[in-house]
Amino acid sequence: MQLQFSFIIPVFNRPDEIQELLQSFTELKTNENYEIVIVEDGSNIPSKDLVEGFKEKLNISYFFKENSGPGDSRNYGMKHAKGNYFIILDSDCILPSNYLEEVSKSLKSDYVDCFGGPDTAHKSFTNLQKAINFSMTSFITTGGIRGNKKSVDRFQPRSFNMGISKKAFEDSKGFGSIHPGEDPDLTIRLWNFGYKTKLIPKAVVFHKRRISWRNFFKQVYKFGMVRPILNLWHPSTKKITYWFPSLFCLGFIAALALFLINIKWALLIFILYFIIAFILALMDTKNLMVALLSLLSILVQFLGYGYGFLKSNIMILLNRNKNPETIFPELFFKLK
Repeated sequence: MQLQFSFIIPVFNRPDEIQELLQSFTELKTNENYEIVIVEDGSNIPSKDLVEGFKEKLNISYFFKENSGPGDSRNYGMKHAKGNYFIILDSDCILPSNYLEEVSKSLKSDYVDCFGGPDTAHKSFTNLQKAINFSMTSFITTGGIRGNKKSVDRFQPRSFNMGISKKAFEDSKGFGSIHPGEDPDLTIRLWNFGYKTKLIPKAVVFHKRRISWRNFFKQVYKFGMVRPILNLWHPSTKKITYWFPSLFCLGFIAALALFLINIKWALLIFILYFIIAFILALMDTKNLMVALLSLLSILVQFLGYGYGFLKSNIMILLNRNKNPETIFPELFFKLK
């Protein structure tokens, strides 16, 4: 099959991000023909004029629709795309010049109907962005589920850097209304249809994550909230490792309490963990400040995700006769 790529990029009130992303497209080294589909998700600050400025250099289509969330916007873009293989990116990503070459080479040698790629920090990113990138991608925190693990069984692509064939999209009907969590939900449904997924380790994107500590906490809190919903929908995918952040937080609180009554061994275990995390962050980033910020980022990540995961499990348990959309309306977009 001759692959025809369509990049699907939803955007909401972030024209500055689109400018950086489109600029990186102009620097792609590839012989592949591709199109870019920008879907404006009801923005108050539209990016139409900015997109128009790139039309002489790039094959771009621009669509404006009412706000219905990133999942539905991706579905909208795929329905209007001309290609037979869709590559989905977040607007806060930047592409390395070899991105499409790596994707094309991997699919031609080992075709799958859905792939994912890792994200990393560009050298120009802020220390905060680099620290959050480390905590979100390191094996010591997430176990490599976002793409930095070399061998991953049945990899779950993330929608900031994800490919899906037109056939797989049509069979699965694309993303659902939950957000976040729409990408693992789609992946699991694709598995149920018999489709295979894989990680393309060299298909890396620079993920900018314009984010504050407060927003980062809110983001990982929502990640924790949606996981029990996914476990409810797809019981076969439950893993004990999803409990790790919650157990980590409860254990850390218990260790502090024990320290107050002069029992120190429990806290020493956590201190050892953070020493290892600091060394790994320093080796990875080669920046002392980023390594120190990474420790705070890990704490925020575990606290936010762990609290959200524990709270969501309790709420589902107490409302067993209700569906998740009723229990957690803030996690679902109402599709038009």
